[in-house]
Amino acid sequence: MVFTGMAMLCFAANSLLCRLALAPPLIDAATFTSVRVLAAAAMLSLMVWLPHRRLPRLACANAGAVVALFGYLVCFSFAYRRLEAGTGALLLIGAVQLSMFTIAFWEGERFTPVQWLGLSLALLGFVYLVLPGVSAPDPFGAVLMATSGAAWGWFSLLARGAEQPLEANASNFLCCLVPALVLNYFSVHQLEATVLGLMLAVASGAIATGFGYIVWYLALRQLSAARAATVQLSMPVLVALAGAAFLAEPLTVRLLIASAGLLGGIALVFGHRLPGQRP
Repeated sequence: MVFTGMAMLCFAANSLLCRLALAPPLIDAATFTSVRVLAAAAMLSLMVWLPHRRLPRLACANAGAVVALFGYLVCFSFAYRRLEAGTGALLLIGAVQLSMFTIAFWEGERFTPVQWLGLSLALLGFVYLVLPGVSAPDPFGAVLMATSGAAWGWFSLLARGAEQPLEANASNFLCCLVPALVLNYFSVHQLEATVLGLMLAVASGAIATGFGYIVWYLALRQLSAARAATVQLSMPVLVALAGAAFLAEPLTVRLLIASAGLLGGIALVFGHRLPGQRP
C-alpha cells in the first residue's frame, strides 16, 4: 500500500507541476516536454545502471510504444496550457481507461450487463464534462488531453509484455529525446524558460515520472490487474483537491458531477467480473 500511495502521489504531481510551469507561463510547452523527457530518461537509466553497471539497451525499446509515449508527453504539456489541473487529470484518466476498454473489447474480452452500464455511465460523465457551457473546459485543450490519455493507454498495453519493464521504459524515453528536440527546434519562436520553469520540468521528469514509474512497478507486484486499474481512479480526485488548495482552482459542480459519473462508471467495469474471469 505504501508503494501504491507513493505512485499515485507522483502521478498526481505531474499534473500539478505541469500546470504550475505552464499556466503563468514559466516555460513553453515544447521545452517543458524536452526537459521532462531528459530528466525521466536520466532517472530510469540510473536505475538500470546501478544494479547492472550498464546503460539501457536501445534495442529494448518498442517503436510503437515510443510513438505512443511521445504522443502522450506532447499532448499532455500543450493541453495544460489550456486546462485546469483537476479537469485535465479527469480527462486524462478517463481517456486512458476508455481506450483500454476499447482495446480489451477488440481483443475478445466481453462485458457483463453491469460492465456495459458502467461504461455507459463513464461515457456520459465524459460527455457532460466537455459539453459547451459556462464551466466547460477549453475544447482544444480537452481534445489534446483526451488524445494524451488514449496514447498513454496504448503505451501501457504495448509495454505490458516487456521482459525488463524498467529497462524497456528507460529505452523508450531515450528514444523520445530526438523527436522532443525536433519539436523544440520548430517551436523555437515560442521559446521561454525561467529557472523555476526548468526546475519544475526536471521535477516532473525525474521525480513524478521517473521515480513514479519505479514505485509503480513495485506496487504492481502486490496488486491484481483490476485493482491496479481501479486505484488509478484516485488520481483525478487528488489533483482536483490539490489544485483547489495550491492553485486556487475552483471545484465546479460540473467537475464534481462528471467525476462521479466517469470514475463511478469505470469502477463498475472493473469491480464486476465474469464468473471465472481472472482479476
